Amino acid sequence: MSVGRSPRETPEMESFYTRFSAWTPLSNKSLNRQLFQERVALISHWFDLWTKKQQQEFLFTILLRCTKSQLRFVQDQFSERIQVAKVDFSTVLPRFISLYIFSFLSPKDLCAAAQVSWPWKFLTEQDCLWMPKCIKFGWFLPYTATEHEYGAWKHHYIACVSNLDWLTPREAAATYGTLNEPKGEDEELQARQREKCLRKIIWEKIALRKRELFRVRPPWVSGTGCSRFFESRCRPRLPATVRDRVGLREALEKQLVLASLEALPKRSNVSGRHSYPLLSKKNWRGVFKNDDSPSHAFQTHFILISSRIPAYEMVVASVRAGVTSVVYEHSGVTLESMLQLIDKALDGQKAQSMGIFSDGDSREINLLQGYKIGIKNVLKPDVRDFWEKLGSYVAPEGEGGHVDLFVPLGASEAGVEVLSQLSQLTGTLFTAPAGIATGSYQHILSDWLGQPQERAPPFIYFSESKLLMWSSLTDCLEDTLKSARKQLSPLFKELQKHISGRLIGQFMFDTMTMTNILNNQEIAQALADGLTELSKENPDKPLEFLSYFLLKKCSEKSKDLEEHVILTKSDPKATFDLFVKERNVLEDSPRRANPSLGKNDPNFELLVQLERKLQTDSAVKRTRVVGELLQSERKYVQMLEIVRDVYVTPLKAALSSNRAILSAANIQIIFSDILQILSLNRQFLGNLRDRLQDWGPAHCVGEIFIKFGSQLNTYTNFFNNYPVVLKTIEKCREMIPAFRAFLKRHDKTVVTKMLSLPELLLYPSRRFKEYVHLLYALRLHVPADHADRGDLTTAIDQIKKYKGYIDQMKQNIDMKDQLSDIQRTICGCPTLSEVNRYLIRVQDVAQLHCCEEEINFSLRRYEHTRDLSLFLFSDALLLSGRRTSHAPFERTSKSTYQFIASVALHRLLIEDIPDSKCIKNAFILQGPKHEWICATEAEDDKFLWLSVLQNTIKRTMEK
Repeated sequence: MSVGRSPRETPEMESFYTRFSAWTPLSNKSLNRQLFQERVALISHWFDLWTKKQQQEFLFTILLRCTKSQLRFVQDQFSERIQVAKVDFSTVLPRFISLYIFSFLSPKDLCAAAQVSWPWKFLTEQDCLWMPKCIKFGWFLPYTATEHEYGAWKHHYIACVSNLDWLTPREAAATYGTLNEPKGEDEELQARQREKCLRKIIWEKIALRKRELFRVRPPWVSGTGCSRFFESRCRPRLPATVRDRVGLREALEKQLVLASLEALPKRSNVSGRHSYPLLSKKNWRGVFKNDDSPSHAFQTHFILISSRIPAYEMVVASVRAGVTSVVYEHSGVTLESMLQLIDKALDGQKAQSMGIFSDGDSREINLLQGYKIGIKNVLKPDVRDFWEKLGSYVAPEGEGGHVDLFVPLGASEAGVEVLSQLSQLTGTLFTAPAGIATGSYQHILSDWLGQPQERAPPFIYFSESKLLMWSSLTDCLEDTLKSARKQLSPLFKELQKHISGRLIGQFMFDTMTMTNILNNQEIAQALADGLTELSKENPDKPLEFLSYFLLKKCSEKSKDLEEHVILTKSDPKATFDLFVKERNVLEDSPRRANPSLGKNDPNFELLVQLERKLQTDSAVKRTRVVGELLQSERKYVQMLEIVRDVYVTPLKAALSSNRAILSAANIQIIFSDILQILSLNRQFLGNLRDRLQDWGPAHCVGEIFIKFGSQLNTYTNFFNNYPVVLKTIEKCREMIPAFRAFLKRHDKTVVTKMLSLPELLLYPSRRFKEYVHLLYALRLHVPADHADRGDLTTAIDQIKKYKGYIDQMKQNIDMKDQLSDIQRTICGCPTLSEVNRYLIRVQDVAQLHCCEEEINFSLRRYEHTRDLSLFLFSDALLLSGRRTSHAPFERTSKSTYQFIASVALHRLLIEDIPDSKCIKNAFILQGPKHEWICATEAEDDKFLWLSVLQNTIKRTMEK
């Protein structure tokens, strides 16, 4: 039905017409309001009668129909009636109240709170919170924090805690014992009986295991017993109550680990089948000394080069054609593996001469990591066995064979004693340089003690021009080669180390020539010195003054070339024999005063002539050593004065003129210690100069060194603050543009000898090594009855002890940086920073899986599951997965590492897998919970790895 509009309807009726609703009038506002309120009341009544679920559905429907402006209106209403957002108290309360609240938190909770937000991080790292916690344990900040520096005390607390030696309750109980309540007589008797029974069971099980191993194991110890054999037969099955005892379990684990090490194949086993490279029978005649075959000619010259030598790649590239060279790693190699490298390189031949180019000083040879060969350990069984076998690879002395050690052992009494012991031990002539050159390796160019040939030993193995270039620019070349190694090593990683080293070294030689470098360096230095003197004198005729200065410099340079290295002018062979004879006479004379030795005895005249010759030679050589000491000290003080004149003086002048480049606090932090060192060494140089003005054979310098050694606390402050100084320099360089421009203007200029400020700060640490060398050389040429000998011995002990302190500090920093780099490289790696932990070797292996464990070893088949990298530390073995990826248009690959597990070395079992048709170079590593079957790519890698791992585990068990 439709309803039309009638013409009789009045205008008043129009107010009752509706829009969108039949009950809402269009224009009558009062009626509209009344109807709206009635309907709202009705809906509210219905809403109250609905259930909770219905109410929620109604609200959800209403909110869905709302526009954005309506929803915003709802939000504003809620924010006015109910507080929806929670306010951070640290942004509302005063700062001192917030700090007071945070002061009740422990250090661990403070570190957790610092991760909540930036305001919390800023408040929880304030020094006022961390300083009381550090002082409570006696940990004081070694420097004064700057005004705008915060977080210093927190970092200091974390550093101190990370260096603590934590013990678990079990380890603490094993180390310090426990406080037990007193027991009665019956309980004590029962405990003794139980302990006696346990001890009896342990000895019975150990004896049983040894008998089973001896019965099952082949004579050549091929490792045919698998890990299941150790698990089932070797491990004693004790009652549960007995196995729970910690001490018994640790003892059994130690015995089991040692048994697995003993079961590994040895290099000396020449019968049976195993995977280690051994000397074949065709090679025996070239190793042992009793070979008198006339057809065997000794024409081979062999040189061993340590990777610890600075710029060793250029040393390898300097080796002459026809000379066999081998580069060995200083870390991660044992004495046994070194012998294996020598044996493989010589291939059964005997060498006419053998050189060992390694790090060291005038008293000991730093042959390997953990093996510093000196007079104290040269007769230890493993060291003695190494040198005896090494001597068997060299031709006898009667046929011209000799071993050349590129370490200045001939410059000290202890070094001469080492040479004498090695010569007597092996029956082979050992030679070494007799000269000292401070700050370089030019001692190898001096005369050699015991030198039997006309040609100097360095030029038997190396090209003269290349070796001279390397020895004069060692430090600069090492810095340059760091970047060259980084760029070229990925391309040569598949090559052997001596081949890749030769390629990199030859690349360096091809890019620069000795003549250009030496000439440019000398000319630049001479012109720099001349211009410096010209600016100081300001003469009327500058060109004539400069030409006269250069002529004078040229004459001084020729004189320095003659006396740069302290040489022994007498016959080195005779000098070496005289040293040995003098030592024997001095040692025997106090024990036996033989009255039968009279003036008519010919031996008496020989001894008198010997003493006169030694006294004459010793006086001349002692004067040269003292001259070298004075010259090197003057150069050292000049380098320290460069820091004062070039850096400190301009910075303080700018500060006093209200145009400060650095604040007074930063200048104090960076330069205060080095200026105190300069003052100390200027006084020391003055004392030396005064003593040497009237120098004679009776004068002494030992007391000057003793006085200098009593003031070394100045150096202690410098080395303690050395990391802070470097960080302050870097921080100021980044944050202060004026200081950055100042360093750019003064660093690596002619005045600073082409060195930067951090490089100049290296000189104090290097100087103590030179002091030790010079003192030993000085004492070598001082007679036994001289008044200066006792003071020199005391001074040597002082300086040597302090040098050890510096070396230990440097070693700790290097190890910490190395562990941090490894931890960043391995994804998911736990914290590696531990006290006395350092990296020994990294080995890439393939992980294998065997599905047929029940059958014999020779018939088992294995599948390659993934690649592993084994990181061997001094106390643990870390296993990580290795993935290799290639980028488009790139030749080199990128390796990523994922942490898998870590095993303590004293709980690691090793088992060898003999070679078969299906597998080669494999072994098993078994931890407390897992085992890994690994295989190396080459048999040499397996031998080196297992040798180093076995040696490391034994050292760990001995601690």
